[in-house]
Amino acid sequence: MLQPGKAVKVTIYLGEGATHHGVPVYSSILDFLFYRGVAGATVTKGVAGFGADHHMHSAHLVEISDHLPIKIEFIETRDKVEELLGKLEELAGSGLIETQETTVAKPAQVSKSAKPLTPAHLKIQGKAQMMRIYLSEHDRWSGKPLYGALVEAMRANDIAGVTVYRGILGYGAHRRNRKDNPLLSPHHGSVMLSAIDTAEKLRAFLPIVDKMVAEGLVVFSDVDVIKYAYRALDADQETASATQDSGQGQVQQ
Repeated sequence: MLQPGKAVKVTIYLGEGATHHGVPVYSSILDFLFYRGVAGATVTKGVAGFGADHHMHSAHLVEISDHLPIKIEFIETRDKVEELLGKLEELAGSGLIETQETTVAKPAQVSKSAKPLTPAHLKIQGKAQMMRIYLSEHDRWSGKPLYGALVEAMRANDIAGVTVYRGILGYGAHRRNRKDNPLLSPHHGSVMLSAIDTAEKLRAFLPIVDKMVAEGLVVFSDVDVIKYAYRALDADQETASATQDSGQGQVQQ
């Protein structure tokens, strides 16, 4: 959490039409900052401007209105900014990133009526780890299903892949038997998330899991990756894939 005193303001300038894996870059950056626990970030859209290509863009010209400038700003501690900067440079692509010293006179505070918000595929070959997270289907985080929020957080932190499974029979810490029943609400079963990546990346992601999962079970196991490959997608395929992923409750990358 930000404290009064010295800090760093980061400003990222992008074109509105820039995408990353079929998703608008500004959206990918905002997700990344959110799930890395940044205190707050703002996205603003310009009405006119030009960039490195020296082409003038204006909201009055409909045919190029999707190329208007986008600005993302956030303020964090210097240590936090240095931790995030490498990934931000990758996401920003040809965009511009500016940092400047600033002073926080008064940090923002969470509203008393609101709960505090806690906030290139890697080709794996050989030794890796599997992380399994067991949850209740009705668990929620920041107004959305917890399992969905965890998938978004893993994607924002470049975890190689995750799949969500829905349980049909079992019991947990409360010793209540849970059985898949079409007559019951579909949100009272159990779910399991299974993610595989390097031990280093999964362990680095664990503090985020600790903040998001209030009640559940997290286990790690060693695995041998025999083959992990994926087909490169062109821009149209990436867009279609991203659209399909966002509409599924069960995601596999």
